[in-house]
Amino acid sequence: MSVTVAAIQMNSLDNLQANLQQAEALLMQAANAGAKLAVLPENFAVFAAGMQIHTAQQMPMIQVWLAEQATKNQLWLVAGSIPCLYRPDGQSVLQDKVRSCCLVYNPQGELAGRYDKIHLFDALIADQQSQYQESATFEAGDEIVVINTPFANIGLSICYDIRFPALYQALRDKGADIIVVPAAFTALTGAAHWQVLLRARAIENQCMMIGAGQSGRHSASRQTWGHSQIIDAWGNVLAEQQEQGAAVVLAQYIKEELQQVRQQMPVLRHRRLCVTYGLS
Repeated sequence: MSVTVAAIQMNSLDNLQANLQQAEALLMQAANAGAKLAVLPENFAVFAAGMQIHTAQQMPMIQVWLAEQATKNQLWLVAGSIPCLYRPDGQSVLQDKVRSCCLVYNPQGELAGRYDKIHLFDALIADQQSQYQESATFEAGDEIVVINTPFANIGLSICYDIRFPALYQALRDKGADIIVVPAAFTALTGAAHWQVLLRARAIENQCMMIGAGQSGRHSASRQTWGHSQIIDAWGNVLAEQQEQGAAVVLAQYIKEELQQVRQQMPVLRHRRLCVTYGLS
């Protein structure tokens, strides 16, 4: 069974409507190319410092838009990340913070699942922004999420999560076949690590990886790497966007090929160290 999957690369700025128009055109392009699964990047709706609360307040409208896009294009739609004022149980996020959540819609426009980013990017980077501190604005999530679809089980993660292998082992243990990584990697860290990390997670867990990135200049101090790409369970780069800016990256998910990789080298069965998954 072969299914076309798409990584949507964007250059989101501070204008919600303009970003949604950009995403709408890219999703239509993916659907016209036969995609059944499309992954938007992190911060697809708004990418600007200090606008998380304002964007989160637009969540009802954004959710309606996402449902419409999934239905219109007959897609399983992974909606990158959006700031959210509420936890999955409906309780409010405290201390004037939000959660970075990834929503998934099925082709009927129904919300199929939600993942909240577990690992928050607090780091010093030798670029124009210098200091990144997501924990000042975001509350970390605490649930590992796999979405069941008719063609594959889809594990959810967001950006900085990619540096923590235990999460991806847990996703594989929960049955993931494809793992998505909507991201906004900095230009510096992306050039050094983005593809290496995606290929490592693919090889370790024998899963297809779909990395959908922000790309280009977003402000005077913020530039992202892009290079959205799709990697198979053997670690082959099936497709990669080399140029900056908005783009659609397409590849084929072939279930039988993934199963063959797992049968010929059954690493899950050979694992001898048991990991207990829990949050510190």
